[in-house]
Amino acid sequence: MKKLTLLPLMAITLFSWKTIPTDNWTFDEHHARLRFSISHLSLADVEGSFKIKESTITANGKDFTDATVTLVADAASVNTENEMRDQNLRKADCLDTEKYPTITFKSKSFKKVSGNQYTVTGPLTLHGITKDITLTATSRLGENPMDKTPMAGFKVTGTINRKDFGVSTSTPAAFLGEEIQIVANVEYIKK
Repeated sequence: MKKLTLLPLMAITLFSWKTIPTDNWTFDEHHARLRFSISHLSLADVEGSFKIKESTITANGKDFTDATVTLVADAASVNTENEMRDQNLRKADCLDTEKYPTITFKSKSFKKVSGNQYTVTGPLTLHGITKDITLTATSRLGENPMDKTPMAGFKVTGTINRKDFGVSTSTPAAFLGEEIQIVANVEYIKK
């Protein structure tokens, strides 16, 4: 008799379980940029950017804890506002954009530190080499004033070593710094 009583209770419990809805966010290509800076001659930083081709965030609820973010940038779009330098950066000993046309990142971990601050970890693929990196993300939520669409903005920062990714490995650090500061500013629209 106890078994007969437990079966309906278990069935009610299983069927009344609600799944947490998934929020899908797509990037706004007009408000997205992946920037970088690197030391030149240990005197000043050279800055540049890449065009982001695609980026998404999948999250559960308003909090982005445990979200998944993907980002794909066009390596050949490198722009330092100096065409001769940009052409050199596209060559085989630097980014080799013919062979490796994209820079990609997909998070494995998206952990809340406090408030709107997160630590994001995952594999970055650059110049054909994939390595896990850790980034810092700051989010802001809002809505489009025209159509009231929910929006989110993220500023993501971090540092990578160019030699870890096989970029200009024969260039001495005194000429070109080894650390590359990266900053991504991206606006997302909730779908």
